[in-house]
Amino acid sequence: MSVTTSGYELKSDRRVLKHTIELFSSMRFAIALLVVLAIASIVGTVLTQDDPYPNYVNQFGPFWADIFRAAGLFTVYSAWWFMLILGFLIVSISLCVIRNAPKMIADIKSWKDKVREGSLRAFHHKAEYTPGSDRAETTQRVTRLAGKLGYRYVVRETEGATLVAAKRGALAKIGYIFAHVAFVVICIGGLMDSNLPIKLQMWLFGKSPISSSVVINEISPDHRLSPSNPTFRGYAWVPEGQHVSTAILNEPNGSLIQDLPFSIELKKFVVDYYSTGMPKLFASDIVVVDHRTGKRIPARVEVNKPFHYDGVSIYQSSFQDGGSAMSMTAWPMTGDTIKTMPVSGTIGSSAPLSASMPGVNGQTVEFADFRAINVEDITNGSGQTDARGVVVHHSVEQMLDARLGSGAKSSKPMDLQNVGPSVQYKIRGTDGQAREFNNYMLPVEVEGSRYFLAGMRTTPNDPFRYLRIPADDQGSIKEWMLLRAALANPDLRAQAAHRFAQRSVSADANPELRENLETSAARVLTLFAGAGENGGAAAPGTVPGGFQSVATFIDHSVPQGQQQKAASLLLRMLEGSTWDLWQLAREQAGEPDAKPTANASRFVQDSINALSDSFLYGSPVFLQLDSFKQVQASVFQLTRAPGTKVVYLGSLLLVAGIFSMFYVRERRLWFWLKDSAMGTTVVMAMSTARKTIDFEREFAKVRDAVGATLGATAHDAPAALHHGAHEHAHPSTRDAIESSHGSQD
Repeated sequence: MSVTTSGYELKSDRRVLKHTIELFSSMRFAIALLVVLAIASIVGTVLTQDDPYPNYVNQFGPFWADIFRAAGLFTVYSAWWFMLILGFLIVSISLCVIRNAPKMIADIKSWKDKVREGSLRAFHHKAEYTPGSDRAETTQRVTRLAGKLGYRYVVRETEGATLVAAKRGALAKIGYIFAHVAFVVICIGGLMDSNLPIKLQMWLFGKSPISSSVVINEISPDHRLSPSNPTFRGYAWVPEGQHVSTAILNEPNGSLIQDLPFSIELKKFVVDYYSTGMPKLFASDIVVVDHRTGKRIPARVEVNKPFHYDGVSIYQSSFQDGGSAMSMTAWPMTGDTIKTMPVSGTIGSSAPLSASMPGVNGQTVEFADFRAINVEDITNGSGQTDARGVVVHHSVEQMLDARLGSGAKSSKPMDLQNVGPSVQYKIRGTDGQAREFNNYMLPVEVEGSRYFLAGMRTTPNDPFRYLRIPADDQGSIKEWMLLRAALANPDLRAQAAHRFAQRSVSADANPELRENLETSAARVLTLFAGAGENGGAAAPGTVPGGFQSVATFIDHSVPQGQQQKAASLLLRMLEGSTWDLWQLAREQAGEPDAKPTANASRFVQDSINALSDSFLYGSPVFLQLDSFKQVQASVFQLTRAPGTKVVYLGSLLLVAGIFSMFYVRERRLWFWLKDSAMGTTVVMAMSTARKTIDFEREFAKVRDAVGATLGATAHDAPAALHHGAHEHAHPSTRDAIESSHGSQD
């Protein structure tokens, strides 16, 4: 039997219907659909699915984002065209099975016992024996050997001869049926787990997504799905000590509310860590409360270890802050005062900033996120030189080990440490614009010094750029804030310039040089403070201060050939006068002068760098985290997937079918026994659907085994007497030969 790629030929006078059925039932149409599904699945795998639409706009731009959304590429597996292809594939493969399965089953049952002697002599694999025993005894020997070789057989008496037809591995054709049916079953399971039932409810029962922010209990039934909804995939956010009884189903134009037959109460979110500080366990201790019986079922949900109840699977998807309480101190980043104010709030809420803070102007702070643990790589990331600048040499073995093995390995050294809590917040102005900030609670050691890291970004897609504020000897930010406020005070800048000139040049040695040095130091401090040439505000459109302002002054005032020398001189004056400015700030705060040690000098250098970067910070205040009360929340993925078992069944059928097709070989064996003058003549023929080297070896073994059983030497059976002998024997004879040499698609 040969299976072709043509479709089912319907006996009808309607040409359109006839050609449509032939197309749908053809193997070429099914293969084309599978190719399209494979391409769509690749797109769905590469392109992140079900993200908020603004994320795609930021990634692809508004033009391509609109085109991709219209094509459904952001929701490939729930797109209407994907479902339509699945439906057509089910129909096409089902028609293929209906068309070919009866033929295959009939071929499995068939013994091919209509052959004749001439047909067997036409086979490529054949042999002839002439044993001395009679035909009855020879038949018994042949059938006994066929049984030992694992063949099932029948014996037919025809035209004065005996035909023994045997077969083995005939169920190989079942593999073709299983493989095709498996595709149908898997596609049906996929449709059962898709959002097609939800789409039908939206079309038939008027369900619609909701796009506004409303309390869940106040959402109308038009936007809610009943607990008996056959399939869904949604998310639930549960803070510690609270419970939910609904799930959120994301749709392209809003969200649907899925009512659950139970409530989920989060007792505690558990995180366990390795010795390096990396997390090794995320788990949620929950209590499921059945709405019908009131029964409370405690359970633990871990990553890759879901909890199943009432047909719904609860997965640990992620975790977030559940409304931790923050206590913070607001330090001014503008003006010549260091008046602080307390700021408190919870994650997810907002609070106004006091109008008494300089530069606030009605701005508010929005608390976005809190992380109690931050594991960071605190190396410089280069892995090439040590602290002295000496090149690090590695052996060939070390270099090979760094580049072979797991793909997760890196040739760069890593030093993972927990750097402590951090808080993320936004400061929004009266114009609605906001900048996002991420501040660490504790100082972080970087390259031997400790800094308070204050991150800033203007859009959510940008990485945080960090302002490194040096910590003082007490591990606080106070000394830097004193220096920042002193820099903004013109009187203190003038006094610092005067002190610097006094320290650098004595009055008796060169009074004119001393006066010029004081003037230059005052100018560089004024430029660095962003106060303008005459001590007032900087001109609109100019660099506000820091190194940028000094560099602009050098570019405009110093000839090209002398700029490098002038920059070096101004930076030395800036560092020296900043030291005196710091001492003045300490005196105003009632603190003694700092001793000129190496640590104090480095603090001044780091402070200058931080002061320069602070002009780009973009916030009138710096919020320092003082204390917190953490409340965590778990994000669960809730799914009801009745098609899962169906897909498992289809996968099992597919494995069985492929195993049967590749590892089970159908072989057929015939013996034609007839009386002759020398006793009995036996003509043996053997065939298989797939001719391989293994079959050649098996034929040789069977041929020798038959010869040993009959006590006769095998010799090649002569072909038929004339070219068309087997063609004129019987129609079924020709069918048997064609079947034995046929191909299977």
